Amino acid sequence: MAREIRIEISDEAYEQLLRAAAEKRVPAEAYAGLVLDADLARARFREGARLFVAEHADGFAERFGGPAASADAA
Repeated sequence: MAREIRIEISDEAYEQLLRAAAEKRVPAEAYAGLVLDADLARARFREGARLFVAEHADGFAERFGGPAASADAA
């Protein structure tokens, strides 16, 4: 189900939004939705990656070894 939100942005940000939407040939509201969706998708991906690492890091290190020693440590 689609939801509608109302936000306030500065005049400068709104002008930028209009220009970016015009470049994509979509209404400003649609462009803002696309940008928000993309940002939230990145946030969900990062959270999933963080959880994956937290869950599997020990097993991975056990099987393949820990991080390689840096040149500074040598």
